[in-house]
Amino acid sequence: MFRTVSPRLLASAAGVALATGLLAAPAASAATDGRATDPAVVPSPGFFGTGVRTDACDATTAPGWIATTAPALTARTAADRARFKVWDETGTKVFDAEGTATDGTATARPAGLTEGHTYTWRAKGAGGGAPTAECHFRIDATAPSLTVDSADFPSSDSGRTPQKYAGQTGTFTVAGSDAASGVACYRYVLNGTPSVGNDCTGAVRPAADGSATFTLKPKDWGTNILTVQAFDEAGNASQPVTYTFYAPSNPNPPQSVPGDVNADGVPDILLPDADGNLQVLGADTPNTDPASTTAATYGPGGTWAGTTTAHRGWDSSHAPADDLFVHVPGGAALYLYRNLDQGAFQRTPVLLARPTACAAAGCAADWSATDQLVALGALGTGQQSSLVTVENGDLWLFQAATVGTRYSTVKRLSTTGVWAGYDVIAPGRAADGSLALWSRERATGILRSHPVTKQADGGWDFSALTDPASGTVLAGTLPAVDYPQLGSSGDGNGDGRPDLYAVTAARHLLTFDGTTAPKDLGTLR
Repeated sequence: MFRTVSPRLLASAAGVALATGLLAAPAASAATDGRATDPAVVPSPGFFGTGVRTDACDATTAPGWIATTAPALTARTAADRARFKVWDETGTKVFDAEGTATDGTATARPAGLTEGHTYTWRAKGAGGGAPTAECHFRIDATAPSLTVDSADFPSSDSGRTPQKYAGQTGTFTVAGSDAASGVACYRYVLNGTPSVGNDCTGAVRPAADGSATFTLKPKDWGTNILTVQAFDEAGNASQPVTYTFYAPSNPNPPQSVPGDVNADGVPDILLPDADGNLQVLGADTPNTDPASTTAATYGPGGTWAGTTTAHRGWDSSHAPADDLFVHVPGGAALYLYRNLDQGAFQRTPVLLARPTACAAAGCAADWSATDQLVALGALGTGQQSSLVTVENGDLWLFQAATVGTRYSTVKRLSTTGVWAGYDVIAPGRAADGSLALWSRERATGILRSHPVTKQADGGWDFSALTDPASGTVLAGTLPAVDYPQLGSSGDGNGDGRPDLYAVTAARHLLTFDGTTAPKDLGTLR
């Protein structure tokens, strides 16, 4: 006989089955599925100065800036829509509307928002459930303004007389203002187009009053154009401001010296910045502001980052200023940038071949085994530099015979890989004509000097380089873990003795008096 089961009994049985795991739990409710999550503003609020982006969905994070009064508010939801509410800093509700969801994202576009104001907002899914956290943003939709001036190189229409010559360093001051978020940084370029970026990396930061000071060295006499652009924290960019000035020719130009790439009579330190551009800093610089910068695009493979550079000496085809040797670690090529543009290094480089004598001497047929490269300076007639490399732990000397073609002679200076674990530094000649190489034992940081003496027949004695441990210990200890990079461009302080420089693990540039009395010049760009 057929029996009818009461609803109460069915409910009781289902409850028992669920408790014993015989039935699956019911699907989550629509209220749970329809809640709103992941609130975000488009464009993303942030701070152009640091590149930080944040929706500030808590009570402690500083609200980021956006550069529009008509942003989009979004939230993820499984419902077909979500409701968005916006309040200004007084607590007044200025927007309350639903946004339709597409592919799981609901969007609303509040109208009537005001520049300079801070806003709080949240979203709630149509399916119910708790709303999102309250998020925050600020608005700055107006670009900053700026002016440029220099007492050293006054603008051409000012009627003032330049106080410096071409080839000398001048100081320029930028005064900027921004009503809402404030000036974040300035980008500038001499006789070119300012670079762009998503934040202030590589740019000049302003002081509290919005002004900034930087130095430039116009290479060529005549009319020069400095272009400056300001950015505020919302990322608004000012119109580029052009500052035209005249740099007169120096009636008593300085005599270039080995180590000098821009013909100002002072040796230069060449280091890449964080964006892969090549910076030229005078060895006597008081800070890390570069005298000039060569864009990354001119480096091997489109960057100077990670390359090994060396300079000391030049060939006879151009005015006295160092040529630049560049090697990419592991690469077969050695690039020679002939200095035809006073340290700009924007010409196509020459590829330097290895000596044919390498086959007999036992060195590689190309430069791929080169771990280190330094320019020793001229050892014979003329000013073209001899090179010293470290290959498989041994030192090799290469000397040139003709301009920009081939290093014709090679000599092995050590055997059995004894230079493994050492860094080689070429400080150049002292004022008395003496020549040496310096070394740094990486593990201990011990610095040593190894004399290279000129013989009666005009040749040079390299026997002191046979064993790095036999060198004369110098003052100071610079372990590689703390000072990954050491170098020397020659006499930076004018006392007749070569000087060391170092880059710390935190990218601080230090210059030394010889190898002592380090001065921290600040963080490199």
